Amino acid sequence: MTGRQDPTRRGFLGQAAGAAGAVTASAVGGGAVAAAVSGCTGSAGGHPAPATSRIRLRSPTAENSLPGERHWWIRHVGAPDAVQGFTGQASVLRGDPVTLFVSTTAREFRVTALRMGWYGGLLARRIWRSGWVRGHVQRRHTLSAATRTVSCDWQPSLTMQTADWPEGTYLLRLDASSGAQRYVPLTVRSVSTAGKIVIKNAVATWQAYNTWGGYDLYTGPRGYNDRSLAVSLDRPYDGKGADEFLVFERKLVNLAERLGLPLAYTTSMDLDRDPHLLDRAGALISMGHDEYWSPPEREHVTRARNAGTNVAFFGANAMFRRTRLGPTRLGARRLVICYKTSYRQDPMYGKHNSLVTSDWREPPDPEPESSLTGTLYESNPVTADYVVVRPDAWMFRGTGARAGTRFRGLVGDEYDRVNPVYPVPRPIEIVAHSPLTCRGVHSYSDSAYYTHSGGAGVFNTGTMRWVQSLAPPYGRELGPGGGRFTRKVTANVLTAFADGPAAARYPARDDLAAMHEWRGDPIAAHHNLWPPVVS
Repeated sequence: MTGRQDPTRRGFLGQAAGAAGAVTASAVGGGAVAAAVSGCTGSAGGHPAPATSRIRLRSPTAENSLPGERHWWIRHVGAPDAVQGFTGQASVLRGDPVTLFVSTTAREFRVTALRMGWYGGLLARRIWRSGWVRGHVQRRHTLSAATRTVSCDWQPSLTMQTADWPEGTYLLRLDASSGAQRYVPLTVRSVSTAGKIVIKNAVATWQAYNTWGGYDLYTGPRGYNDRSLAVSLDRPYDGKGADEFLVFERKLVNLAERLGLPLAYTTSMDLDRDPHLLDRAGALISMGHDEYWSPPEREHVTRARNAGTNVAFFGANAMFRRTRLGPTRLGARRLVICYKTSYRQDPMYGKHNSLVTSDWREPPDPEPESSLTGTLYESNPVTADYVVVRPDAWMFRGTGARAGTRFRGLVGDEYDRVNPVYPVPRPIEIVAHSPLTCRGVHSYSDSAYYTHSGGAGVFNTGTMRWVQSLAPPYGRELGPGGGRFTRKVTANVLTAFADGPAAARYPARDDLAAMHEWRGDPIAAHHNLWPPVVS
């Protein structure tokens, strides 16, 4: 799902060096584990991962004290057309109606609304369930010639009333009478974010990677040059129906709700729409894969940071693509436009270059994302050890980590780095500096924390596997030692950021000058060639 290759994947990417498979062994919890990886590897060895202290929990919220739903997981996906659907609203306020569009080969289906949370470890609560609804196969999707946009002009199947639905991230589970199941994601957004930790669902990125109908922003039936230039929310998601959320966001939502912190929920579309959405918010949380940002969203988040709202990026590759949101027949902000390397075809080119949908660091109006994120996306695919260099950093308290402590496989599949060739907010503290080799080029993945004159603290993990590591299943690259570490660090950051502007209490200790590169490192050897030309 991540690391899908196309000609705009920046960083060094080592075009002269091909990707090569490798096998590494690294120490975790005292045991050496060999893992086969492809593309990029990190060096092995180092201190074993330490045992970590327990996370201190506040009292559970009234919502999370309620009984959870044990059987919320999908058990049988079925054929691609067995049952599938989408909502006419990416997010709603509590009490607003939600229109659901469903196509199924089964005679009947029903809908279960599941709110993601902690719920004593069951992770979801059933909020509502429909009766059985007669099903039918909806008309075939359409494809626009100009932008190769897949859209579904379907008839509504039912309207759900949300008066009793608490704010949060939801999965609507479609259960067909044939036994097939799919999810449909929905956010019940918060009326106010003041004094709260704001969880962002990265809907624009979800759609960018959604191949339903044979097209996404990366590929079409004949490859990259046949890709969509704009993707519509007026269609189901592929796979289980919510794969980007399940992989890159769900575990962090579960942990944040478990901590008992004051939370609010929003989406990328809402942040684009409302310049005041983050007024007096404690923090904005960007989760594992939050790649696609529009200029209004970036402007609104930057303004909030400047006013003291903390920001945490628990992933990598955040804000890499510049998008524009447009309308569909179902409403505003339901079209994600991104021309990438074809930006000269963008109707805004030469008219409003700041709105042209190239990558943020690229022409015609380059504005590298690092001025907000602190780090800069570099490359993929990667599997490498995560290496602690500042064990006394406040977010590492209680982890037991020492200088040089490694966590096997925690860096991947995409990674970020602090790159002084681009704008870097100062003071900035690099707390993890993880060596790796990608496509024959030596480099690093960095976790970094900076503080802003407006009072905000900004933390970026620099690895896309962070959220995946928070709870089992970990996947073949990761182990439980990394999970104990990342859970504690995440809890430290969320708890600190919930208390308001972090700069005064947790000032960044600038150590950029102390970071050293490898021989052949792209920053050390090729300042004048950054970013590289991609053939």
